[in-house]
Amino acid sequence: MSEEIEDFNSESEELFEHHKVVADKGQEVLRVDKFLLDRLPNTTRNKIQTAAKNGNIHANGKAVKQNYKVKPDDVITVEFPYPVREIELIPEDIPLDIHYEDDTLLVVNKPSEMVVHPGYGNYSGTLVNALVYHIDNLPEKTENYYGRPGLVHRLDKNTTGLMVIAKTEQALTHLSKQFFDRTTERRYHALVWGDIEEDGTITGHIGRSLKNRKVMDVFPEGEHGKHAVTHYKVIKRYGYVTLVECKLETGRTHQIRAHFKSIGHPLFNDNEYGGDRILKGTTFSKYRQFVENCFALLPGQALHAKTLGFQHPVKDEYKRFDSDLPANFQAVLDKWEVYMSSREV
Repeated sequence: MSEEIEDFNSESEELFEHHKVVADKGQEVLRVDKFLLDRLPNTTRNKIQTAAKNGNIHANGKAVKQNYKVKPDDVITVEFPYPVREIELIPEDIPLDIHYEDDTLLVVNKPSEMVVHPGYGNYSGTLVNALVYHIDNLPEKTENYYGRPGLVHRLDKNTTGLMVIAKTEQALTHLSKQFFDRTTERRYHALVWGDIEEDGTITGHIGRSLKNRKVMDVFPEGEHGKHAVTHYKVIKRYGYVTLVECKLETGRTHQIRAHFKSIGHPLFNDNEYGGDRILKGTTFSKYRQFVENCFALLPGQALHAKTLGFQHPVKDEYKRFDSDLPANFQAVLDKWEVYMSSREV
């Protein structure tokens, strides 16, 4: 039997497939590449062999080569990077904020209002379009280039911050496994409505809203959606809003946005989760104008992927990157700082 326990779908920010196959009790001894080829639809021998080469096929918890002989009751797991949707990728000369690059991967700081990859309604101007142009125009071609930028995870259109992109299939597969195993480090800064008194953890299944399919909801354990955990700590309080650092234990779509709404603290200026209106504070027109001025500085939710850490797929070293808050996000914090200081006088 074949049990797919994690794959690319609308409820996950990671872009990969994860399969688990349990051999029957009467299973004849068979090479693992042939075993998987017979059981996984739309999978090529080359894809399976590459996964084995990169250490992403496991038998009973241990990495195995493609010639491993599957035996009765063996538990076989395999991770594949999920390819970008089959849309013609048009190179576009769009500036990129590159924090790191080598022959294997690159780390970019995604700006706000940029969609990560082409799709319905966004066939150009995406991060992938910019990456295709950049890689195609490097002075020296990357050896074993995957043929397209290898996306491992994604950020919402109006979420800014760090992303890692693979150039080779080996890097793509290796990084995909790290994201699945939750060994990467991802820390976000978010401005949320309300005065959060102490650090904490939000746990709750995240799935598509039953009322509005464009957003996610948090559901009681096991009823709907997928398990999700967000740890947070307070960085600074501004009376009516709080700047928090979020550490993701899981990677669900809109995880931070949905989780904070569920505890009554929507992200500041998040128009999909109710944060684009005054939720805390006075009703005086001066305060209302102040908040609206802050909203005007941001195109969307105040959320930035600030820190990203992972094991380099080829080099024997851990890479950790940090990025500054975007200028408009910082400007909003500065406004709140001045506003609160004036109230204390």
